[in-house]
Amino acid sequence: MADPLASLHPSDDSTPVRAFKEAVKAALLVVALSIPILLLRTEQDMANRLVLQWRWGLVAAFTALAFGLRFLAVMLGRDEMAAKRAPFKVSDQSARQLTYGLAVILALYPFLALLFAGKAGSIKWIDNFGIQIMIYIMLGWGLNIVVGLAGLLDLGYVAFYAVGAYAYALIATEVIPATIPALGPWAFWICLPIAGILAALWGVLLGFPVLRLRGDYLAIVTLAFGEIIRLVLINWIDLTKGYAGISGIPRPSFFGLPFTANDNGFAARFGIEFTPLHRTIFLFYVILALALLTNWVTMRLRRLPVGRAWEALREDEIACRSLGINTTNTKLTAFAIGAGFGGLAGSFFAARQGFISPESFTFMESAVILAIVVMGGMGSQLGVAIAAIAMIGGTEILRELDWLKSIFGNDFDPTQYRMLLFGLAMVVLMIWKPRGLISTREPSIFLKESKAVSGSLVKEGHG
Repeated sequence: MADPLASLHPSDDSTPVRAFKEAVKAALLVVALSIPILLLRTEQDMANRLVLQWRWGLVAAFTALAFGLRFLAVMLGRDEMAAKRAPFKVSDQSARQLTYGLAVILALYPFLALLFAGKAGSIKWIDNFGIQIMIYIMLGWGLNIVVGLAGLLDLGYVAFYAVGAYAYALIATEVIPATIPALGPWAFWICLPIAGILAALWGVLLGFPVLRLRGDYLAIVTLAFGEIIRLVLINWIDLTKGYAGISGIPRPSFFGLPFTANDNGFAARFGIEFTPLHRTIFLFYVILALALLTNWVTMRLRRLPVGRAWEALREDEIACRSLGINTTNTKLTAFAIGAGFGGLAGSFFAARQGFISPESFTFMESAVILAIVVMGGMGSQLGVAIAAIAMIGGTEILRELDWLKSIFGNDFDPTQYRMLLFGLAMVVLMIWKPRGLISTREPSIFLKESKAVSGSLVKEGHG
């Protein structure tokens, strides 16, 4: 007698057929998406006319890649019920070991870059990868306070980043030289806390109008706030110089010792040969210290009553208010502290670049920072750090893929597909891990034993 339940459990023979069907669907989807994106490319000929180039080979390569990856995913993947019974989790011990490992790598990163790339090549790896990634890790941790812990969806976080950058630039180039020029070498260390305080003040100013807003309405208002700040920077030409930006911003000094070749510079004082690499390494450790400070303060605050109030606000604002928690102060502290860390990062950004303009603080920056928080797992400090390394480092590494020209031709530029691959990676990750890379949460307070909390029991931070 045939088993009536046999139809509910497909045999292994049907797996290749199902994998083939799924792979064909994925390939057709790639073909449909590739027609407006990859198939046609405009080139300018000698007569200054636009000529369309058909790139069927590139479309075929991406289609074959999608077919193969989907076929392997279905063949090697587990069924849906098994995946639900045994979800991927990161234990507390594994997360702690991974954190220590990342800390050691970060501490030795400049010396590892020197060892493998030499003096000439290490500047690029320390600056474009190390410093750039650490800036976004710090910004992600700052926004994680607002979105991940307090559950307030903020789409205008780049505004506080801009406030910190312009605060340092204006004070260091206008105020200090006109009042106390002797403090010029100390400008960065003097302006760094001021920039953080001013950004925190703007966070409070943003918090007051949105106290009664949640969800989509809160996101719209914060988005508008970020655009208002950018338009002010563009149009207040007398103060910010508009699109021309502010140049000649003083670079950070080693506590008063500038990184110059002069007799009073850092190299001369310590009796070593001058090289621009000294400033780059110093900047890396400065942003590393600022990021670790952000993480340490966040973890300490999370265990205090204000941190538990943030998490209560995230879970249920009505229940939070019924327990006697002052939701007004809770929201304002989240906005202020998160904005303050964004201002510190902005001050460092201005000092590192030596030039800033409104084009550095567009909505796309806020979107990238929010994507880092969401992909890492809202409320997870380690997840945010891993997501920042993957996203920022991944997009930067595409600049080093010139060897792909040997496959797709000399006209192929991998940097043109950065955002395409970035979006594809986000879609794949959200399907695989809809609650971020690290979906478990450590409880901020416990009775006898700390046990990881499943991400399904935690709100996603919609306000």
